[in-house]
Formats: sequence, structure tokens, C-alpha cells
Amino acid sequence: LSASPPVVLLLLSLLGLAAAGKLLVVPVDGSHWLSMRELLDMLQQKGHEVVVVAPEVSLQIKPSKTFAMKMYPVPFTQEELDSVFKGSIMDLFKEGSFLDRVIRQYQQAKKTSALFLATCSHLIHNKELIRYLEESKFDAILTDPILPCGAILAEYLSLPSVYFLQQVPCGLEYQATQCPNPPSYVPRVFTDLTDHMTFLQRVKNMLYDIPNFFICDVVFQPYAELASELLKREVTVPDLLRQASIWLMKLDFVLHFPKPLMPNMVLISGVNCAYKKLSQ
Repeated sequence: LSASPPVVLLLLSLLGLAAAGKLLVVPVDGSHWLSMRELLDMLQQKGHEVVVVAPEVSLQIKPSKTFAMKMYPVPFTQEELDSVFKGSIMDLFKEGSFLDRVIRQYQQAKKTSALFLATCSHLIHNKELIRYLEESKFDAILTDPILPCGAILAEYLSLPSVYFLQQVPCGLEYQATQCPNPPSYVPRVFTDLTDHMTFLQRVKNMLYDIPNFFICDVVFQPYAELASELLKREVTVPDLLRQASIWLMKLDFVLHFPKPLMPNMVLISGVNCAYKKLSQ
């Protein structure tokens, strides 16, 4: 405070420069990307340098003036990608018993996870791109942990990570953060229960959670193997996820039931796809 005005002005200008950073973004395709893209626009307006790593074949991830993009080849065509995701969307609208829905979800998870795993594998094994990421000296990584490719890179590059998500399959966000997730209080997927349950409904809620372990093993175990190969040590997906600095949770309790949260889980309301004014 005792410094001369020119010195104060110089320090304030340097502080403004220090506020901007270099951010690596590893997105997940589809609606996940549409939500994240709005955030990237805001970050760029605040002076941050944003670099997005994305496959050459994608549903929604396209180049933009807002950010730099580093693309890499993948072993499938646009037609193959579109076919799998159209099948996933149609499957969501099919009715049936709980068992039918679980079986369909399991089969669809195998198809979509194979594409996403191939995308991540070709990123991790792209030596030229990995060398670029190592040399670029990013300040942090922003990713959606519904698929842990970004978490793998964050661990490999020793970068602090920010997660932008609504939820992770099988409740892995609870396991990774050691957040309470009691079946007597938090409804599971497909149960149609509320956060006020009778004893029998709590039993039902616990039983409905069992198939998640099998589905998640199909989806996430290959990522654990990929991460172990890159990091040269045994690692699990929860191990990777618990390294996150901040979880930006796209939760809105108009649509979601209240649930326990940890201190590094920040609620940012129900940001979904893109802003659009709704009719009455």
C-alpha cells in the first residue's frame, strides 16, 4: 500500500496476466460435449488458452474459433459411429421388464464402450500427440469422467484435473471421493423410487444396484488396463478418479433428489447441452 502508484499499477497488470492459464480439454462426445463447449467459450473470453484433444471421427466435436484443436485418427468410420449411437437412442425408448432393460443396457454398453475405448487407446498410443502434450506445459486438464481417458492423461502428465459431469456410471464418483451413497436414501437407476423409502423399497433399491457391478466391469476394466500400461503400475479407475481437484456437478435439485456431497463437489446447476429459452 505504501508503494508508488506506478508500481501498484504494474503489479495489478501482472496479476491480470497471471490469472489466465493454459487448459487441456479431453471431452466426451455427444451431449456431454455440447454442455462443455459453452464453458470453453466463457473460459476463452476470460483470457484462458484452451486446447481440445479430439478424434477425427465424432458426433458433435467440431473445430471452433474459441479454442485450438488437436485431432488424431481412430479405427472406425463416421457411418459406424452414427449407427451405434442411433441404436443407443432408440433403445432408451423401448419399454420392458427390469431384466429386459438391464440386458439391453448391457449389450448396448458393450458396443458403445468398444468405440470409446478404441478412441482412448488411439489417443494414448499416439506418440506424436503425447509428446506435444508433454511439451505444452498445461496448467490443468478439464474432462468429463464418465469415461476416464482424461483422468488417465491427467495422471500421466501430473496435471490437476477439473471434472465436469452430471454423474458417473455405477456411482463411481461416490467410490472415488468416499462420498456417502446410502441405498436407504439415494434412489438407484430404474427403481422409480424417491428419497423417502419404506423398508421393502430400500431392499429393492439395494437389489437394483447389483447389476451395475457387472456393467461397470465391462465398461471400465479395459481403461484400468490401458492406464496401467501407460503409467507402468497397477491402477484402478477409482484410483484415477480420486485424483480430481474439483468435481463440477451439473445437478439441479428440481430434477435430482438431494444427496450427500463432498467438499470438492461444486453444484453448478443443471447445465445441459446449450442454453435455450423454454416456452411456458
